[in-house]
Amino acid sequence: MENNSPLPFSAADDAAPETGAAATSAFAPRTDLSGLSRHAEAIRQELSKIIVGQHALAELLLTAILADGHVLLEGVPGVAKTLTAKLLARTLAVSFSRLQFTPDLMPSDVLGTSVFLPNKSEFEFRPGPIFASIVLIDEINRAPAKTQSALFEVMEERQITQDGTRYPMTDPFVVLATQNPIEQEGTYRLPEAQLDRFLFKLNVGYPTLEEEVAILQGHHSGLGGTSLERVQAVLTADDLRQLRAQVQRQHVEPKLLEYIARLVGQTRAHKGLYLGASPRASLSLLNGAKALAALRGRDFVTPEDVQYLAPHVLRHRILLTPEREMEGHTADDVVQQIVQQIEVPR
Repeated sequence: MENNSPLPFSAADDAAPETGAAATSAFAPRTDLSGLSRHAEAIRQELSKIIVGQHALAELLLTAILADGHVLLEGVPGVAKTLTAKLLARTLAVSFSRLQFTPDLMPSDVLGTSVFLPNKSEFEFRPGPIFASIVLIDEINRAPAKTQSALFEVMEERQITQDGTRYPMTDPFVVLATQNPIEQEGTYRLPEAQLDRFLFKLNVGYPTLEEEVAILQGHHSGLGGTSLERVQAVLTADDLRQLRAQVQRQHVEPKLLEYIARLVGQTRAHKGLYLGASPRASLSLLNGAKALAALRGRDFVTPEDVQYLAPHVLRHRILLTPEREMEGHTADDVVQQIVQQIEVPR
């Protein structure tokens, strides 16, 4: 399983020495995060009814939801990618739809189509399954480029344009997509422009020995076919909008903004990369760090938040040179090198 353990951090390490009233003001809570913490814990409790382990994955998915971002889940079959996404959607009292991407899927099967009504002598738009708050796309890399391109506008602008008419998405709108990194037959490489629209790419690994034993024990005890109905909605759309507004008000020091820009900028200058990350990656890193800090009970962002999220934000936005790939390096290796190279603000 991917090692997502947080880096050690002390609040004092991130603050310049201050005394008296200035020091008291610097560490005074700027916003009450107790409500956010209660909602996050309630969602974790609901997920734990079915899912064994995957605590880091759950935290990152919650981070993406709070940061208003889409997520690409990559992992071999059988590691509960789809199940986790379905359960997360069930904890939110919002509309949900699921699409199974296949090679013969057409854009109209996703977005919807206009139907002619003879009695009215006019066309009427029939919305497709993309019109939901949480959209789960299974095996996203099985659809051809024509269908993938249909997602460009809706993922970035939260709208589609059909026959010259704009149709906005509901708020919230989040795409959770899964793909298998091993099987290549019958799959298509996702365009870089589409990958860039995902806030995170999360690698879902195998469970630990203890977690797999717990899975087996639960299945043996008759809980293997546990109904998803046990998972209840604990967060409404209005609640989520309020929490997102609170996350956006998180305090971020100017030096941290420069730190994020330096990290992302270094991907464009790194000799081992053919393609660096765009400014959208900087925005994703900032928004993700705000949400992660809030989930961890802080109303301010630290360099450790940025470092922790850097691989998840950047791994799908950069391309290694052929030489680096032949040497066996991965995108995560390069991101780690960049994190170690850039001076950490204190």
